[in-house]
Amino acid sequence: MSGSPQLMATQRNGFKKESFILSVDVGTTTIRCNVFDKGAKIRGTCSSKVVLLYPEPGLVELDPEELFNGFIAVVKGAVQDAGVKMSQIVSLGIATQRGTFTTWDRTTGRPFHNFISYQDLRAIDSVTSWERLLHHEGERKRFLAASVLVFSPQQVTFRLLWALTHYTQAVAEDTCCFGTIDTWLLFKLTKGTFAFTLSTFQPNPFLSKMCWSGPLFSMLSLPFSILPKIADQQAAMFGECCFDVGNVNITMGTGAFVDINTGSKPHTSAAGLYPVVGWKIGEEVVYLAEGNAADTGTAIKWAQGLELFSDVQETSAMAYSVADSDGVCFVPSFSGLQAPLNDPTACASFMGLTPSTNKCHLVRAILESVAFSVRQLYQTMLRETCIPVTKIRVDGGVCTNDFVMQLTTDLIGQKLARPVHHEISCRGAAFVAGLGVGFWKDKEELKRLHTADQMFVPRQAAQSGTELGVVSAEYEAVLRSWEKALQRSMGWYSSRA
Repeated sequence: MSGSPQLMATQRNGFKKESFILSVDVGTTTIRCNVFDKGAKIRGTCSSKVVLLYPEPGLVELDPEELFNGFIAVVKGAVQDAGVKMSQIVSLGIATQRGTFTTWDRTTGRPFHNFISYQDLRAIDSVTSWERLLHHEGERKRFLAASVLVFSPQQVTFRLLWALTHYTQAVAEDTCCFGTIDTWLLFKLTKGTFAFTLSTFQPNPFLSKMCWSGPLFSMLSLPFSILPKIADQQAAMFGECCFDVGNVNITMGTGAFVDINTGSKPHTSAAGLYPVVGWKIGEEVVYLAEGNAADTGTAIKWAQGLELFSDVQETSAMAYSVADSDGVCFVPSFSGLQAPLNDPTACASFMGLTPSTNKCHLVRAILESVAFSVRQLYQTMLRETCIPVTKIRVDGGVCTNDFVMQLTTDLIGQKLARPVHHEISCRGAAFVAGLGVGFWKDKEELKRLHTADQMFVPRQAAQSGTELGVVSAEYEAVLRSWEKALQRSMGWYSSRA
């Protein structure tokens, strides 16, 4: 986020001039920009598609210049849509997909290669090798903690190692910069300022006490010269006002993410959860514990491409039109499986197909897999953190699906609050940017601005008056079949490792 403290209304010819916050969310499939007013209402919006490149099987990239041009286009479009002037914008908030990065020449600003997406699998070999090494070193007391670390191709580290082996001259000449999408955008917008945001770069095993960890960088032979300075930037969970310990946010977008506010201490996990810097405001640092499943929304888009349905809005009705999936299970692992199974070699699959299987059964199985994945992440989070959950909010494009929302609330036995505006990342970035320049006073004011939610209640609790926390037993057999399908999909691409 950027912006400098100033009066929220400028005086011109004796009249007050209204001010606004600009916020951009660079997602996996869409770049969206919104203009927010003082009441946190959207006054203008513009979006464009993100073009993903697939140069080889398992590789996922984005063109840096095309992404930057798209960023500029949606900013101009949103301001025009709002009918305001750029001079009325007092701050800019940016939310991005964290694990996507590139490297570039610090003198010319030219990227050495395309952005390497968090979905990219080129680092599987490195991940496997380093896990074996650290688990072996874990036999020594000094490195005991390393024996339970879980690495993933989604982490920037190992894809970065791959990139640096291909651009050794730039590293040797100290002209190589490395950064995620937010860092690249800031570099371009400021014509060369090199900094990154803690809140959007995490998860990252190389930050210790809010600075870079020397021993780990030495172990991996990563040069400090490529790294940006750490800046006091903030984002995450702000859009849903999950400011307190135990607040949970579930994002159902291209992937599914479950985050819980852990307060002032980061949480470490042996099951694949990872610590995330939620935000840093002054001396306050708030951490989250996060788990993710990479391909929930991707699976729905893939199914649409196969013409299982023409409009995503149809899918909820299609799922409800059949009593069950007719024994069909879908494993959404185009990018492998994440927590708690953590297998990058797993394949996506349909299992249990019969001659009676129709499109509605397939669609229902896909939507069920989204809810099953969220349940799996939620239960892992409960086991790992032991933090009482105080509230759960849900956002992301997939949460507009009533079937997925109701099934998820039934499976975890808790109320789920869905906001009026489902794409919440822009709002969160706007909140942080606005706080930074005094557009909004404090987090309490933001809570008052939070729009009304639609509440989903577990059917068992609603129908029988039982307490929350009681999980529906209706799906126990289906869940067992799905978990069996997960196991059979694991290791399918083991020849890659």
